[in-house]
Amino acid sequence: MKLTRSNRTQGSETIIALIDVVFFLLVFFMIIGRMDATAPFSVDPPVAQSGKDMPAGGATIAISRTGAMALDGFEMTRSELEAKLTGMLGQDETLRLRINAHRDAELRHVLPLVGWAEGIGIRDVVLVVTPTPEP
Repeated sequence: MKLTRSNRTQGSETIIALIDVVFFLLVFFMIIGRMDATAPFSVDPPVAQSGKDMPAGGATIAISRTGAMALDGFEMTRSELEAKLTGMLGQDETLRLRINAHRDAELRHVLPLVGWAEGIGIRDVVLVVTPTPEP
């Protein structure tokens, strides 16, 4: 006795349905996912004020590319600058401090100065920037 198998025709398997499912999953996770880390509290960044006149009065600190400092046009060391600003703050409690740093100055020269100024009671610090030229 000879048994024969019936010829089953294999239909072509389509993966179109699988591609659709993967695409929908991708879109779903893109919609519900976070694109960046968010803070656990509200953060309102400061607003830059370019194109306005600089506030008058106060002291101006210039910081060079190499970190040399000058107060109101006179070059001095960091300790001399701190002593002078402390004396100025004793005469005027609302002292405004403008920091004009060279664009290539490292932050290690600027940020500690801002922290120190806040520590002695200077509450109004203005960072001088150059606005981007309009095309």
